[in-house]
Amino acid sequence: MSEDDKPIQRRHFFREGLRSLLDNFGKVADPLQKALNEFDPKSRAEARAPAPGDTGSNTRSDPAEKPSRFVNKLRILRPPGAKEVEDDFVGTCSRCQNCVSACPVHAIQIDDNQADGVPFIIAEEQPCVMCDGLLCMYNCPSGAITALPIGLIDMGTAEWREGRCIRSEGTDCTMCVDRCPIGPRAIELRDGRIVVHEEGCTGCGVCEHDCPTSPKSIVVIPAAHRDA
Repeated sequence: MSEDDKPIQRRHFFREGLRSLLDNFGKVADPLQKALNEFDPKSRAEARAPAPGDTGSNTRSDPAEKPSRFVNKLRILRPPGAKEVEDDFVGTCSRCQNCVSACPVHAIQIDDNQADGVPFIIAEEQPCVMCDGLLCMYNCPSGAITALPIGLIDMGTAEWREGRCIRSEGTDCTMCVDRCPIGPRAIELRDGRIVVHEEGCTGCGVCEHDCPTSPKSIVVIPAAHRDA
């Protein structure tokens, strides 16, 4: 394992361990929720999305099947804290829409005819802004979404498409860097190039949403698609 891979591996290992703990204990108690919120206080203090639509079936996936075709083909994101295994998320979600109502920027959608009928985000339309409190994570009664500290949220990973970027034409655009709610831990300008740090990027989609080019020069690869 290279030195560059170690932060990603540590993040993945810790995230898996924490998720397992939360699943075993069910709904997180208030003291633990507060502790999770304070896990990364510096990030919390910082200010804090898709291809053409699909009219696919709203049939729920069988756990034995591969991840949803919708997720593999289209770049939809699941809400922060959603179960990492797509079929687990689809099977656990009660479709109560609490996370939809809790989102202050209306980034989370639910549609019976899209994304297996469970909550999703389209970053280009409205990204997750990593709101103070991460309210959706504390309003899910089913356990499909669980509370995580910001440092462990993994909706996907931003990917810079240099050939589309107006920086390649000499324009000094840094919109994706400037608007990122996480900051240089997730994305930065280095030697004139946009560098995304996978271990810090939450996949919120703000960079994609605010990118001025069409098609977008930076896009978020959803976790379910990236890891398939």
